[in-house]
Amino acid sequence: MDPVIRRVLPFLLVTLMSLLAALPSFAAAIVPGVVCDGCHGTGGHSAGATIPSLAGQERDYFVIAMQDFRSGKRPSTVMGPLARGLTDTDIRGMAAYYARQTPMAQSDTIDATLVKAGMKVFYDKCKTCHLDGSLWKLIHHNRAYERECSGRCHLDYGPVAGKVVPLIGGQWREYLEMELAAFRDGSRSMSKRKARAFEHLDDAELAAVAAFFASRTDLQR
Repeated sequence: MDPVIRRVLPFLLVTLMSLLAALPSFAAAIVPGVVCDGCHGTGGHSAGATIPSLAGQERDYFVIAMQDFRSGKRPSTVMGPLARGLTDTDIRGMAAYYARQTPMAQSDTIDATLVKAGMKVFYDKCKTCHLDGSLWKLIHHNRAYERECSGRCHLDYGPVAGKVVPLIGGQWREYLEMELAAFRDGSRSMSKRKARAFEHLDDAELAAVAAFFASRTDLQR
C-alpha cells in the first residue's frame, strides 16, 4: 500500500464512521425540513396565523396527531396525503426533532380584557387537563387573581394522568379559534371529557379562551 494512503486511511475511516453515526439525527432533521418547513416554518416556528407552530410540541401528542392524519381519523385534505407518505420511523424522528425546539409565543399583542375573560373560561372548562406547574405558580403568587377566583386557585390541577396533552400556550390565536370551533361543531373528534368542556361554549367564550392560551408564554400545556 502506498505510504501516503496508509497514513491518510485511518483518518478517512474515522471520518466515515462519524458521518454514519450522525445519519439518524441528520435524517430526523432533514425530514421536517423537506416536509414541514414550507408551512410550519423553520424549526417549527410558523409565520402564518392559521398554521400551528410545532416547536416544542409534546412528542407523544405529535406522533398521535400524525398517525391520526395518516389513518384518516383526523381528516385533512392537506395533512392526510402528507402523512400517508411517512413511515412510523419518520414520524417518531420528526416528533423528537420538534420536541427539542424552543417554543415561542406567536400572536401579536392581545387585548387584556379578552385575555381576562378567557382566563375565567379556562378555569371553568379547561384547567383539569391544560394547567401545568408554571401557570400554577404564576397564579398562586398573584393575590389579586386569587381573590377574583374565590379560592379556586388554591387547588393544584395538573395534566390528567395517562393523558397526552398538547402544547397550546403561546400558539397563534387564529389557529386556536379555528380548532376550538372545529371541536365544538363536531368536525374534530374529541373525548367525552373534552365534549363536556365544550357544552354551551358560545362564540365570545371561544374567542376569549383562545386569546388566553395565545397570550401565555409560561403555559407548557
